[in-house]
Amino acid sequence: MAFLRAVLYQVFLVVTVIPYAIVCVLWAPLPLNLRYRLTLGWPRMAIWAAKVILGIKWEVKGWENLPDGPAVVLSKHQSAWETMFLAAHLPRDVCFVYKRELHRIPFFGWGLALLRMIPIDRAKGRDAVDQVIRVGQQRLEEGRWPLLFPEGTRVAPGTAGRYKMGGTLLAKKADVPIIPVAHNAGECWPRRAFLKKPGTVTVSIGPLIHVEGRSAAVLNREVEAWIEGEMRVLNPERYDSA
Repeated sequence: MAFLRAVLYQVFLVVTVIPYAIVCVLWAPLPLNLRYRLTLGWPRMAIWAAKVILGIKWEVKGWENLPDGPAVVLSKHQSAWETMFLAAHLPRDVCFVYKRELHRIPFFGWGLALLRMIPIDRAKGRDAVDQVIRVGQQRLEEGRWPLLFPEGTRVAPGTAGRYKMGGTLLAKKADVPIIPVAHNAGECWPRRAFLKKPGTVTVSIGPLIHVEGRSAAVLNREVEAWIEGEMRVLNPERYDSA
């Protein structure tokens, strides 16, 4: 049954993303905010279909922590699920930092390229970080929330990657608060796994981390401490009791 559900869900994604990408190209002349909202129809459908077909439900803790103003979102990264969910359900337009090569993916990449997010060339090292800061400030001025996964890649439940400082450097330079986000999507949607598991994903939005009087390095440690501490609340069985 799990295999059949996974197949049905994959078919749903493929069948819907192709026409959606074509339509994204057709409405390219529209204002960016409207294009963004229209394009979000696909990740919303994908999250809905994950619930209906795969049995992956969701709940959110900490909606009240979201500010009515500019901020940088720094999130745990375990699967593709949170990428779609955060874009579809956060109250402001978000712009992801991602590798520019994604634009080459047929249909999906084409639609992504039209949304004016923050594509970078990771091979450029420090120049890529400078680009995140420069373009990220522009996106903040447009009223959007830059969204970064500080670990840089998806990590398995119960583990953590090295937290990179691009997001805290951007927040510090722009003088805006940080929204830390923890979640356990990897419990239902394992990384690089075709089979998904039914269950409930908990997305936890933490209290704002303000940048005044602290360096980017200190902020980065605070972000990591909150997210990884909250992961132990969400799934304590994944961590040693000691």
